[in-house]
Amino acid sequence: MTTDFSSLNLREEIMQAITELGYAEPTPIQSGMIPLMLTGVDVVGQAQTGTGKTAAFALPILHNFKPQKNPQALILAPTRELALQVADSITEYGKHMRVRVLAVYGGQPYSPQISALRRGVDIVVGTPGRLGDLLERDVLHLNEIKTVVLDEADEMLNMGFMEDVEKILASTPSERQTALFSATLPARIRALAARFMRDPQTVNIKRATLTLTSTEQRYYLVHESDKTSALTRLFEIEPIHSALIFARTRAETAALSNELVVRGIPAEAIHGDLDQHARERVLGRFRTNQLKVLVATDVAARGLDIEDISHVFNYHLPDDAEVYVHRIGRTGRAGKSGVAITLLSPREKRRMREVEALTKQVVTKMELPTKEDILKHREGKLVETLKVWLGRARYKREMEIVNQLVAEGFDPLIIAGAALKMARGDEKQRPIDEVGEVKFDRNKTEKQYKSKREPRERVERGDRPNRRGGDTSHEDGMVRLRAKVGKVHGVRPNDVVGTIAYNANIPGYTIGKIRIEPKVTFVDIPEESLDKVLAKNDEYRIGKHKFSLEKA
Repeated sequence: MTTDFSSLNLREEIMQAITELGYAEPTPIQSGMIPLMLTGVDVVGQAQTGTGKTAAFALPILHNFKPQKNPQALILAPTRELALQVADSITEYGKHMRVRVLAVYGGQPYSPQISALRRGVDIVVGTPGRLGDLLERDVLHLNEIKTVVLDEADEMLNMGFMEDVEKILASTPSERQTALFSATLPARIRALAARFMRDPQTVNIKRATLTLTSTEQRYYLVHESDKTSALTRLFEIEPIHSALIFARTRAETAALSNELVVRGIPAEAIHGDLDQHARERVLGRFRTNQLKVLVATDVAARGLDIEDISHVFNYHLPDDAEVYVHRIGRTGRAGKSGVAITLLSPREKRRMREVEALTKQVVTKMELPTKEDILKHREGKLVETLKVWLGRARYKREMEIVNQLVAEGFDPLIIAGAALKMARGDEKQRPIDEVGEVKFDRNKTEKQYKSKREPRERVERGDRPNRRGGDTSHEDGMVRLRAKVGKVHGVRPNDVVGTIAYNANIPGYTIGKIRIEPKVTFVDIPEESLDKVLAKNDEYRIGKHKFSLEKA
């Protein structure tokens, strides 16, 4: 195993740059990958974020660099954040070599990227969508590519980019070198490697699952429709310094953060659609404790430089057990203890067993705090705060007011009681939501299980005759809208709620019934929100499918 960068025999300009950056010894993924990539073979690197994999592929690319007309290396990344991060790193490693690096990604004007490509670029780092667009415009030429890197391939799969990735790979020379990096290797990724790679060599960096011993892991079994209510109950009781909540989609992060704010919990969403300045502003507020909660997708959370997170919440369990390990590794760092909490619906029980099998640790089942627990906790906090103020004796003016009231004939005990009542006034703004009891039958499979509290009042399943009212909402104050997307497009109720709530900027809980049919979806929204919802018709998207809403 290589123990020093000097033994890798990298060109002098690279060694100068990495020495200036303070690099001394290569990480395990770098020790395994760099010698292989220098020989020109195809490679698969299985390693999680934070292991130094950018340098593992960037340094061999730079070592083999020779000036030419068109780009000689192409790196595909799932998000603009990662594309920018990789491009910046390569620029740093190659700063003594006059290497021209360009990051291309959506959400930015085409003209500066096209102009840069026409002037000449050596290494292109980009997201699959924008790379595909530039290929179609015939401004990105891949005929001289020597190396292609697929960075975080599993996330590109999760985001629906595989077709774009395959199209881009098919546009590169067949004799290229291909490097694939992925934290996990699901079947679709293995099939991609079999199709586009030649006898790839594999470097697998085992994740340090034992580090999870510093993190307390527990789960609460709740109905899907009760998860937000359960979350607010836990926020009442848990000693949360700062929390990271993982949700599945960009729209879901926005809807959930919106609902938390409505319930008095300061939260903001962080996702791939935020530009870098907005992202940094949110993270700045979080680091300075102006903001207590971040709601993020797995992709957006990668590369977050945040320490001292006390709690990680899984609003849903991820499909892959290894992603769970990625998530909860965000807490319990630097010798501190952390807490990882999962809100588990009955249909997710199988995935929890997969998590326990991977981590070789039991995740403890706990019961949610009751209303009585929360009320007792609130009173305990009030008494503790009162004792602190009694110890400080900084209430001279308040004592003058008390003496004035006593002189007017009021009993001091009654005055104290009234004052405490006033101090607790904000509790009226924080009602304790109901949470239904889950009765799980272990003899049923998750697929067979039907929750009595599934949100029937919100969701009407498709493929059944229209219920009373047909295409018209029968709820007072609601309007029924229609979208030309449905089951065949992979639409789920949470997706509908999330994208409408986020783009129209309305609370997700105000959205009413949803009926998903094979090719059309009906959704009820409050009449007073109709103009706001229809005004955003050019922004609604579920997966790759754009849609607009119209009155049913």
